[in-house]
Amino acid sequence: METLPISAESFKVGFIGAGKMAESIARGVVASGMLPPNRISTAVHSNLNRRQVFESFGVNVFSSSEEVVKESDVVIFSVKPQVVKKAITEVKSTLSKDKVLVSVAAGIKLKDLQEWSGQDRFIRVMPNTPAAVGEAASVMSLGTAATEEDGALVAKLFGSVGKMFKADEKMFDAVTGLSGSGPAYIFLAIEALADGGVAAGLPRELALGLASQTVLGAATMVSKTGKHPGVLKDDVTSPGGTTIAGVHQLEKGSFRATLMNAVVAAANRSRELSQS
Repeated sequence: METLPISAESFKVGFIGAGKMAESIARGVVASGMLPPNRISTAVHSNLNRRQVFESFGVNVFSSSEEVVKESDVVIFSVKPQVVKKAITEVKSTLSKDKVLVSVAAGIKLKDLQEWSGQDRFIRVMPNTPAAVGEAASVMSLGTAATEEDGALVAKLFGSVGKMFKADEKMFDAVTGLSGSGPAYIFLAIEALADGGVAAGLPRELALGLASQTVLGAATMVSKTGKHPGVLKDDVTSPGGTTIAGVHQLEKGSFRATLMNAVVAAANRSRELSQS
């Protein structure tokens, strides 16, 4: 039987899991105007605080996950990897091929998601923590029966909290090593830049403000100008100047190789975890 398309004008979204990621996506979808809050739902079983958080911006909060699934056209499983199988099997009887299913659980493969749910219309998404401030780098891969239209709809949903990219699922361990773990590398870099500023004589607050804004500005230049980072670096390194002196020290400390090694190490660990 043919898969029915989801109506872009009237579809409803439900979250299985009411944690920070679900909250970030729901808030982003509402803030972007893509969906009114009364077309979004989640379930809270006992945590009164989480219920209040979602109700505070108009999201429907049910007492059971089954109710969420029944009310939704797109069901997003936003639970921790170790409980995603349980979360899916608990609502398996209410799932159908007319619903688009989405998982944001790290390391859980499409073949397992499809097997546990008995449904092939699944999309796997790997977001990262900057979703909380609307600047996620998310990557998605489509399951066997998920259509390009389903993918476009999910990309639009996650586009409300950042940028969405598409990749083959076999690349997801590398995605984890880069964008999944990457925010932690950048937090370390910001902290180190601020410490350098303090060592050079700046007050802590000023140093941290300058470091974080400098990283934000540099990332925005790469994103908006389309120029290669190496070209942008060359643009600010004058012969015999201050910047090239600093870059020289970074090269002596194997700065680039260290970051590359960090991505590869995290990707390898992701691969190990997904096989265990």
